[in-house]
Amino acid sequence: MDTDRPTTEDVSQLTDEQWRERLSPDAYQVLRHAATERPFTGAFVDNKDTGMYHCAGCGAALFSSETKFDSGCGWPSFYAPVESENVVNRLDTSHGMIRTEVLCKSCGGHLGHVFEDGPEPTGLRYCINSVALGFDRQD
Repeated sequence: MDTDRPTTEDVSQLTDEQWRERLSPDAYQVLRHAATERPFTGAFVDNKDTGMYHCAGCGAALFSSETKFDSGCGWPSFYAPVESENVVNRLDTSHGMIRTEVLCKSCGGHLGHVFEDGPEPTGLRYCINSVALGFDRQD
């Protein structure tokens, strides 16, 4: 079990400085400034443990290990969030591409992107930065 899991709380009033203090430098850059970790470097790319992935910024439940699959893209991939209302999708036209950004609804943190090339039953691939996630293992 992840002992550093933040508790879900109202984080809407946190200042940029408070976010910097709360998060690791890498998590801060990803969650607050939409950076991307290098592929195949994240802690959860090859994680096969059973459990729940939560937002590293606020603790909100995001993805279950039951929906995780190996997409080969270099980031943890899921075919569905644990609850669709826990994430928000937004058009992202940065870097000369048209993509769908995935954000944590609770804290607004950037998680990654979703693509329409995933497996059934949804056909979606939520490509999520490991550093934006925490994990609670279930035995």
